[in-house]
Amino acid sequence: MSVSGVHCVLYALFDKSGALDPGAMRAQVEAVLGAGVAGVTVLGLATEVGKLSEAECRDVVDWAAEDIGTRVPLSVTIAGNSVAEQRRRIAHATASGAAFVILQPPLAGNYGAQVYLDFFAEAAEGCPVPVAIQNAPQLLGRALAPEDVARLRERIPELALVKAESSAVDFAALAARCGPDLTYLAGRGGLEMTDCLAHGAAGFVLAPDAVDHAVRTFALWQAGDRAGAEAAYGHALPALVFMMQSVEHLICYGKRVFGYRTGIDIHDRAPALAPAPAGLAMARRWADHLGRFGA
Repeated sequence: MSVSGVHCVLYALFDKSGALDPGAMRAQVEAVLGAGVAGVTVLGLATEVGKLSEAECRDVVDWAAEDIGTRVPLSVTIAGNSVAEQRRRIAHATASGAAFVILQPPLAGNYGAQVYLDFFAEAAEGCPVPVAIQNAPQLLGRALAPEDVARLRERIPELALVKAESSAVDFAALAARCGPDLTYLAGRGGLEMTDCLAHGAAGFVLAPDAVDHAVRTFALWQAGDRAGAEAAYGHALPALVFMMQSVEHLICYGKRVFGYRTGIDIHDRAPALAPAPAGLAMARRWADHLGRFGA
């Protein structure tokens, strides 16, 4: 299975009452597929998975699978604070057609590496599709060191990918330590995109706000036009810096940048960062800078 390219992790889109809006979710899927993404991911941090009930999580997976069909691979991030919960979510994701799953470390407690190695090994055992782990110390507050990822690869034959969301320096160290046995997907909203490409990133998992610019950057890089890729990335970078101040900031303002660019109405589900007038003006400015989505 090839995962090369830019995958888009969907935002959770709500209606005015705070309920998930399947129509808006479908419009989001069509927008990102029209922009040429290589795959769609759901239930990541941008999907506000911590605010969704387990039934809503299943709905998001099922809606995405139906809306995408066979056009691109679907991947599902697996959150959960127990092995049983993660295995239950893996079973639903794979039954719904997920091409691969991305396991997050449990967010209950903070433990040494061996605890996470044991947790991932038990959760992933027998998974019928390739498994990734999300290694995002700045976003999740817990992660494995490169040598721990290498040990995990020895324990879990299903482990094929790492969603490595760290600085480009740390990304390079992970790829150098674990080598070609693993495939590396970067993230962090696209920050340091070209440096990650230079050090072995096969692809990216990014929120929708500027994903069309990431697709363009990736295509130019793959075509050997490094200068063109750097220019395309440089055009989008100030907007990425604005949006990627924190996960909460991304959900507040990055989602609105996406809404301004696509015409999709954006509503929040509490608890949420309340947008400030200055922040909304900045979001509008950067949406205008990025241009109409997919154009």
